[in-house]
Amino acid sequence: MKILFLHGWHSVPGGVKPAYLASHGHEVINPQLDDDDFQAAMNTAKAAYDDHKPDVIVGSSRGGAVALNIRSEETPLVLLCPAWKKWGRASELKRNSIILHSRSDDVVPFMNSQELIDTNNLPAESLFEIGSDHRLADDHSLSVMLWACELLTTGEPLPWLDGFSDSETDFRNLCNSDVQHEAVYVCDACGEDIVIPLDLSQGAFQTYVEDCPVCCRANTIYVHLDEDGTFQIRAEPEQDYD
Repeated sequence: MKILFLHGWHSVPGGVKPAYLASHGHEVINPQLDDDDFQAAMNTAKAAYDDHKPDVIVGSSRGGAVALNIRSEETPLVLLCPAWKKWGRASELKRNSIILHSRSDDVVPFMNSQELIDTNNLPAESLFEIGSDHRLADDHSLSVMLWACELLTTGEPLPWLDGFSDSETDFRNLCNSDVQHEAVYVCDACGEDIVIPLDLSQGAFQTYVEDCPVCCRANTIYVHLDEDGTFQIRAEPEQDYD
Protein backbone atom coordinates (compact mmCIF):
# COMPACT_ATOMS: atom_id res chain seq x y z
CA MET A 1 0.00 0.00 0.00
CA LYS A 2 1.24 3.47 -0.87
CA ILE A 3 0.43 6.13 1.72
CA LEU A 4 0.84 9.91 1.44
CA PHE A 5 1.38 11.14 4.99
CA LEU A 6 0.92 14.88 5.57
CA HIS A 7 2.44 15.94 8.87
CA GLY A 8 1.24 18.58 11.30
CA TRP A 9 2.44 22.09 12.07
CA HIS A 10 6.06 22.22 13.26
CA SER A 11 6.34 18.48 12.78
CA VAL A 12 8.87 16.82 10.48
CA PRO A 13 8.96 13.89 8.07
CA GLY A 14 9.86 10.55 9.62
CA GLY A 15 7.87 11.00 12.83
CA VAL A 16 6.28 8.28 14.94
CA LYS A 17 3.11 7.87 12.85
CA PRO A 18 4.63 7.62 9.34
CA ALA A 19 7.41 5.43 10.75
CA TYR A 20 4.79 3.11 12.25
CA LEU A 21 3.05 2.76 8.88
CA ALA A 22 6.36 2.10 7.14
CA SER A 23 7.32 -0.50 9.76
CA HIS A 24 4.28 -2.52 8.69
CA GLY A 25 5.51 -2.84 5.14
CA HIS A 26 3.81 0.11 3.50
CA GLU A 27 5.43 2.68 1.23
CA VAL A 28 5.08 6.06 2.93
CA ILE A 29 5.52 9.34 1.07
CA ASN A 30 6.14 11.96 3.76
CA PRO A 31 7.07 15.35 2.26
CA GLN A 32 8.24 18.34 4.27
CA LEU A 33 5.38 20.87 4.36
CA ASP A 34 5.97 24.59 4.81
CA ASP A 35 4.94 25.64 8.33
CA ASP A 36 4.38 29.30 7.51
CA ASP A 37 2.82 29.33 4.04
CA PHE A 38 -0.30 27.16 3.82
CA GLN A 39 -0.51 27.52 0.02
CA ALA A 40 3.09 26.35 -0.28
CA ALA A 41 2.25 23.37 1.93
CA MET A 42 -0.70 22.56 -0.32
CA ASN A 43 1.47 22.84 -3.44
CA THR A 44 4.02 20.41 -1.98
CA ALA A 45 1.31 17.94 -0.97
CA LYS A 46 -0.40 18.14 -4.37
CA ALA A 47 2.90 17.59 -6.20
CA ALA A 48 3.58 14.51 -4.04
CA TYR A 49 0.06 13.25 -4.73
CA ASP A 50 0.41 13.74 -8.50
CA ASP A 51 3.86 12.13 -8.59
CA HIS A 52 3.07 9.06 -6.48
CA LYS A 53 -0.69 8.45 -6.85
CA PRO A 54 -1.08 7.06 -3.30
CA ASP A 55 -3.74 4.55 -2.29
CA VAL A 56 -4.69 6.58 0.78
CA ILE A 57 -3.85 9.98 2.28
CA VAL A 58 -3.24 10.39 6.01
CA GLY A 59 -3.37 13.96 7.30
CA SER A 60 -2.38 14.82 10.87
CA SER A 61 -3.68 18.06 12.43
CA ARG A 62 -2.65 20.83 9.99
CA GLY A 63 -1.82 18.07 7.54
CA GLY A 64 -5.47 17.04 7.76
CA ALA A 65 -6.44 20.53 6.63
CA VAL A 66 -3.96 20.23 3.76
CA ALA A 67 -5.50 16.88 2.79
CA LEU A 68 -8.97 18.42 2.68
CA ASN A 69 -7.83 21.35 0.55
CA ILE A 70 -5.97 19.55 -2.24
CA ARG A 71 -7.62 17.83 -5.17
CA SER A 72 -7.20 14.12 -4.59
CA GLU A 73 -9.96 12.59 -6.72
CA GLU A 74 -11.49 9.56 -4.98
CA THR A 75 -8.43 8.71 -2.90
CA PRO A 76 -9.64 7.90 0.64
CA LEU A 77 -8.63 10.04 3.62
CA VAL A 78 -7.62 9.18 7.16
CA LEU A 79 -7.66 12.40 9.18
CA LEU A 80 -6.02 12.59 12.60
CA CYS A 81 -7.41 15.44 14.71
CA PRO A 82 -7.78 17.56 11.55
CA ALA A 83 -7.32 21.32 12.04
CA TRP A 84 -9.66 22.19 9.17
CA LYS A 85 -11.22 25.21 10.90
CA LYS A 86 -7.84 26.90 11.40
CA TRP A 87 -6.22 26.39 8.00
CA GLY A 88 -7.68 26.49 4.51
CA ARG A 89 -11.23 26.90 3.34
CA ALA A 90 -12.32 23.36 2.52
CA SER A 91 -15.02 21.74 4.61
CA GLU A 92 -16.14 19.01 2.22
CA LEU A 93 -15.32 15.48 3.35
CA LYS A 94 -15.43 12.44 1.09
CA ARG A 95 -17.62 9.56 2.12
CA ASN A 96 -14.65 7.20 2.00
CA SER A 97 -13.00 8.99 4.90
CA ILE A 98 -12.28 8.12 8.52
CA ILE A 99 -11.49 10.62 11.28
CA LEU A 100 -9.58 9.66 14.42
CA HIS A 101 -9.72 12.17 17.26
CA SER A 102 -9.24 12.27 21.03
CA ARG A 103 -11.97 13.86 23.11
CA SER A 104 -9.14 15.05 25.39
CA ASP A 105 -7.42 16.94 22.56
CA ASP A 106 -6.48 20.39 23.91
CA VAL A 107 -5.19 21.67 20.53
CA VAL A 108 -8.01 20.88 18.09
CA PRO A 109 -11.42 20.50 19.74
CA PHE A 110 -13.09 17.12 19.30
CA MET A 111 -16.31 18.94 18.42
CA ASN A 112 -14.64 20.25 15.24
CA SER A 113 -14.48 16.71 13.88
CA GLN A 114 -18.06 16.09 14.94
CA GLU A 115 -19.06 19.22 13.02
CA LEU A 116 -17.15 18.05 9.94
CA ILE A 117 -18.97 14.73 10.02
CA ASP A 118 -22.37 16.35 10.60
CA THR A 119 -22.09 19.04 7.92
CA ASN A 120 -21.20 16.40 5.34
CA ASN A 121 -24.06 14.12 6.40
CA LEU A 122 -21.72 11.26 7.18
CA PRO A 123 -22.64 8.59 9.74
CA ALA A 124 -21.29 8.96 13.25
CA GLU A 125 -19.29 5.75 12.74
CA SER A 126 -16.93 7.69 10.44
CA LEU A 127 -15.48 9.37 13.55
CA PHE A 128 -13.51 7.24 16.01
CA GLU A 129 -12.79 8.57 19.48
CA ILE A 130 -9.35 7.30 20.46
CA GLY A 131 -6.22 8.42 22.29
CA SER A 132 -5.68 10.71 25.25
CA ASP A 133 -4.16 13.78 23.58
CA HIS A 134 -3.62 15.58 20.29
CA ARG A 135 -0.65 13.50 19.14
CA LEU A 136 -2.38 10.11 18.83
CA ALA A 137 1.05 8.50 19.14
CA ASP A 138 0.14 5.77 21.64
CA ASP A 139 0.15 2.13 20.53
CA HIS A 140 -3.61 1.86 20.37
CA SER A 141 -4.06 4.98 18.24
CA LEU A 142 -1.28 3.90 15.90
CA SER A 143 -2.86 0.48 15.41
CA VAL A 144 -6.25 2.07 14.65
CA MET A 145 -4.61 4.42 12.14
CA LEU A 146 -3.08 1.41 10.38
CA TRP A 147 -6.40 -0.43 10.45
CA ALA A 148 -8.19 2.60 8.95
CA CYS A 149 -5.69 2.81 6.08
CA GLU A 150 -5.99 -0.89 5.35
CA LEU A 151 -9.78 -0.85 5.56
CA LEU A 152 -10.12 2.08 3.17
CA THR A 153 -7.89 0.49 0.55
CA THR A 154 -9.61 -2.90 0.40
CA GLY A 155 -12.04 -1.63 -2.21
CA GLU A 156 -14.92 -2.96 -0.13
CA PRO A 157 -17.76 -0.65 0.98
CA LEU A 158 -17.30 0.75 4.45
CA PRO A 159 -19.60 -1.20 6.77
CA TRP A 160 -21.35 1.93 8.05
CA LEU A 161 -22.00 3.12 4.48
CA ASP A 162 -23.26 -0.25 3.28
CA GLY A 163 -26.19 -0.70 5.63
CA PHE A 164 -24.17 -2.85 8.02
CA SER A 165 -24.82 -0.63 11.01
CA ASP A 166 -27.56 1.76 9.94
CA SER A 167 -28.87 2.11 13.48
CA GLU A 168 -25.61 1.54 15.35
CA THR A 169 -26.43 -2.13 15.83
CA ASP A 170 -24.50 -4.98 14.24
CA PHE A 171 -20.87 -3.88 14.47
CA ARG A 172 -21.26 -1.77 17.61
CA ASN A 173 -23.30 -4.46 19.32
CA LEU A 174 -20.77 -7.08 18.35
CA CYS A 175 -17.98 -5.01 19.90
CA ASN A 176 -20.00 -4.44 23.07
CA SER A 177 -21.31 -7.97 23.58
CA ASP A 178 -20.39 -10.10 26.58
CA VAL A 179 -19.32 -13.06 24.45
CA GLN A 180 -15.77 -14.32 24.99
CA HIS A 181 -13.60 -15.98 22.37
CA GLU A 182 -10.14 -17.48 22.29
CA ALA A 183 -7.20 -16.74 20.02
CA VAL A 184 -3.58 -17.80 19.71
CA TYR A 185 -0.42 -15.73 19.54
CA VAL A 186 3.19 -16.83 19.24
CA CYS A 187 5.48 -15.67 22.03
CA ASP A 188 8.40 -13.81 20.48
CA ALA A 189 10.76 -14.97 23.22
CA CYS A 190 10.16 -18.73 23.37
CA GLY A 191 8.16 -19.40 20.19
CA GLU A 192 5.32 -21.18 21.98
CA ASP A 193 1.71 -20.89 20.83
CA ILE A 194 -0.22 -19.17 23.62
CA VAL A 195 -4.00 -19.41 23.86
CA ILE A 196 -5.69 -16.35 25.37
CA PRO A 197 -9.32 -15.38 26.00
CA LEU A 198 -10.68 -12.42 24.05
CA ASP A 199 -13.45 -10.25 25.42
CA LEU A 200 -15.54 -8.38 22.84
CA SER A 201 -16.84 -6.09 25.56
CA GLN A 202 -13.42 -4.42 25.65
CA GLY A 203 -13.91 -2.99 22.15
CA ALA A 204 -12.77 -3.64 18.59
CA PHE A 205 -9.22 -2.42 19.23
CA GLN A 206 -7.35 -3.72 22.26
CA THR A 207 -3.75 -3.37 23.40
CA TYR A 208 -2.40 -4.83 26.62
CA VAL A 209 0.70 -6.46 28.12
CA GLU A 210 0.67 -10.11 29.19
CA ASP A 211 3.40 -12.37 30.55
CA CYS A 212 3.96 -15.55 28.59
CA PRO A 213 2.84 -18.46 30.80
CA VAL A 214 5.74 -20.58 29.46
CA CYS A 215 8.79 -18.30 29.66
CA CYS A 216 7.33 -15.39 31.69
CA ARG A 217 8.57 -12.79 29.18
CA ALA A 218 6.19 -9.88 28.67
CA ASN A 219 4.42 -9.49 25.31
CA THR A 220 2.36 -6.56 24.07
CA ILE A 221 -0.82 -8.01 22.59
CA TYR A 222 -2.68 -6.19 19.80
CA VAL A 223 -6.24 -7.28 19.02
CA HIS A 224 -8.42 -6.02 16.17
CA LEU A 225 -11.97 -7.18 15.59
CA ASP A 226 -13.07 -6.99 11.94
CA GLU A 227 -16.60 -5.90 11.11
CA ASP A 228 -17.43 -9.51 10.23
CA GLY A 229 -16.49 -10.65 13.73
CA THR A 230 -13.07 -12.06 12.82
CA PHE A 231 -10.23 -11.42 15.25
CA GLN A 232 -6.80 -10.33 14.06
CA ILE A 233 -4.14 -10.72 16.75
CA ARG A 234 -0.41 -10.14 16.94
CA ALA A 235 2.18 -9.93 19.69
CA GLU A 236 5.43 -8.02 20.09
CA PRO A 237 8.01 -8.23 22.89
CA GLU A 238 7.47 -5.48 25.46
CA GLN A 239 11.21 -4.89 25.43
CA ASP A 240 14.27 -6.06 23.54
CA TYR A 241 15.79 -9.01 25.37
CA ASP A 242 18.78 -9.44 23.05
